[in-house]
Amino acid sequence: MNTKITSRERLIFALDVPNLKEAQGLIDCLGDSVEFYKLGLEIFLSGHYFELMTQLKDCGKKVFADLKLFDIPATVAAAVRQLSRNQVDFCTVHGNDSMLRAAAEAKGSMRILAVTALTSLDQGDLDDLGFRCDPKALVLSRARRALALGCDGVVSSGLEVSALREHTSPHLITVCPGIRPVHNDDDQQRVMTPYAAIKDGADYLVVGRPIRTAPDPRAAAEAIQEEIADALRAS
Repeated sequence: MNTKITSRERLIFALDVPNLKEAQGLIDCLGDSVEFYKLGLEIFLSGHYFELMTQLKDCGKKVFADLKLFDIPATVAAAVRQLSRNQVDFCTVHGNDSMLRAAAEAKGSMRILAVTALTSLDQGDLDDLGFRCDPKALVLSRARRALALGCDGVVSSGLEVSALREHTSPHLITVCPGIRPVHNDDDQQRVMTPYAAIKDGADYLVVGRPIRTAPDPRAAAEAIQEEIADALRAS
């Protein structure tokens, strides 16, 4: 775990909404309870992606462009350069070695995160996709390759974080989606609580629906912030 990251910036809120109005409403509601926002494909397709990105940066927030870039290396590099010009902090790439290398070479001051195995996939899904190994082995293999190619970190479930900390570089940035404070029945399969993920060494936690659909999103975000702080104190 990177101890230089402040406690409150470790929570990344997934701003997965269909339009600018809803996004701005959530940002206003959350206020200083969230310092880092993930902007994914849904808001990208709203047509207001870069407008929203600029608003967040003007408010002093950090931005994670979760677009899972996957294309020929030249196109990936061009997209990464575009994002870097907009002061994006993190960007995801979901590709092979040549795509990851191209992204790393074009990143500027932005940090590139390699997607390992989506948290919505379980062992059966990985088998269907042709990965004849367990999720932990797949995540470790992809993390090592990503670092060797110049990437800064990975996106993985919290279930693999302890193995990443034990078997890869201490400089690896670990970003964990599929974080659930309570039992869930949604499409996330490999999940973990905020406290357990931070205790195992996660740097950042991505949380969407448990905050977004809560009766009081700000209170839900603050509860997770408290859980993160408790885990850091116990580490």
